[in-house]
Amino acid sequence: MMNRAIITGATGSIGIALIGELLARQTEVLVLCREGSARNRNIPHHPLITIKYCSLDELTLLENDTGKCYDVWFHFAWEGTMGETRNDMYLQHRNVKYTLDAVTAAERFGCGTFIGAGSQAEYGRVEGALNSATPPFPENGYGIGKLCAGQMSRILCEQKGMKHIWTRILSVYGPYDNQNTMIMSAIGKLLRGEVPAFTKCEQKWDYLYSKDAARAFVDLAERGRDGKVYCIGSGKALPLSDYIIRLRDAICPGAELGIGQIPYGPRQVMYLCADITELEEDTGFHPVYTFEEGIRDTIEWYKEYYYEKNQCTDTLL
Repeated sequence: MMNRAIITGATGSIGIALIGELLARQTEVLVLCREGSARNRNIPHHPLITIKYCSLDELTLLENDTGKCYDVWFHFAWEGTMGETRNDMYLQHRNVKYTLDAVTAAERFGCGTFIGAGSQAEYGRVEGALNSATPPFPENGYGIGKLCAGQMSRILCEQKGMKHIWTRILSVYGPYDNQNTMIMSAIGKLLRGEVPAFTKCEQKWDYLYSKDAARAFVDLAERGRDGKVYCIGSGKALPLSDYIIRLRDAICPGAELGIGQIPYGPRQVMYLCADITELEEDTGFHPVYTFEEGIRDTIEWYKEYYYEKNQCTDTLL
């Protein structure tokens, strides 16, 4: 049973959903976050939540002064996840070190399990569903860094006698996600009456709602197997155009969509789907939210979070 958990990178979509899932299971949560970050206001106020300020480069100095032992360390924090920073090799190299620093800090807090958040970018472009047996061949610094962090942290956990689980997350959407993602950008533009621009949207992707992703992480903490890699997704891939049309219809049915206005990138991933067989067999996890349910909740959150007096602020809080 998990009584206490630690989370880094808790202010994003999966992190906030994970906090909610842990609270629902009466788990005490220690959130590690960078002091002064505007996103810290995303963290809910709750008697079971404690906030401790610690940036990634301060993990080596982090001491357990709580007087408590924790069970699981969830490591989501990572710098350089979007745009050109994905190929900032020195930055991605530092992220690998920060992951190892997190393992060492987890040991000081008494954690018996370390769960890291990797990415589908570790695979590169692959035909077929992704699972732990799919050979990784990352094509950017971000994917290379995640792959290295997963492999090195596994060995370090082994040396320290800690259980290690690495995840490779596909496309997760939901409240508190980055405004620059395809889903969030489209929601914002449609709510403002603008025409969002897309590629031809022929690629098939696997989308998972953040609350389902959070349940997957808790299930892995409780029943995941040491040393394994699990892909986090819905297990189903649909044409991107299907998701976009469903999103549009949840906001303004019939609104114009700029499908085909943007060319594919030189390394466009055309198929992205998780094989969640091992996740289901080892933990009993099954997605419970349909895309329509998840996107409806996300749209309602967006309206509340970004609108004041029915005027879109369009500013990340």
